[in-house]
Amino acid sequence: ALSGLVFGPVLRRAQRAALAGLPPGAPHVLILGGGTGWVLTEVLRRQPQATVLYLEASPKMLARARARLARECPLATAQVEFRHGTQAALGPAEGFDVLITFFVLDCIALPELAGALARLEAARRPAAPWLLADFRSARRGWRRWLLTLMYTFFRLTTGLRTRELANLPAALAQLGLCPTREARFYGGAVEAWIFIER
Repeated sequence: ALSGLVFGPVLRRAQRAALAGLPPGAPHVLILGGGTGWVLTEVLRRQPQATVLYLEASPKMLARARARLARECPLATAQVEFRHGTQAALGPAEGFDVLITFFVLDCIALPELAGALARLEAARRPAAPWLLADFRSARRGWRRWLLTLMYTFFRLTTGLRTRELANLPAALAQLGLCPTREARFYGGAVEAWIFIER
């Protein structure tokens, strides 16, 4: 509700831009931190043969995503595994044809980010794209104050430990990935990216 109030339809527009990088066919998809499940149903609309691991740290969001799938895409319920947890809940042998991380990496505290990204990268199959949509850090101006207020609110209400946004494109570049497409929204406060191997 808060993101809708502040950003309106911008966050979904960013996610749709990144979803242009979904591979064809029947990809095995990892969605990390998908929240209420809108991304899940959008993925299945675009790629009806996809199989999905829906990994979500909030039990309430997991339940909402499961209910949404049953309501909007009931024939696809067998194609989705719902799992409670973070990237740490991935098994060592699991691999995916595409990684989707929308507005979730910004919730990982900076000291833990490198380890989290390395765990996700280990689950990315060769040539699999990494689809990213998230907030963009700013040193000054209205975007900086908007994001500061938003993250302060979430720290007070949810216990979020993040205090500053990482440069996510630079962090993924350190893993050997490069962007093939990017889009900016809301005056550059929100970005969408499609990353592939160099």
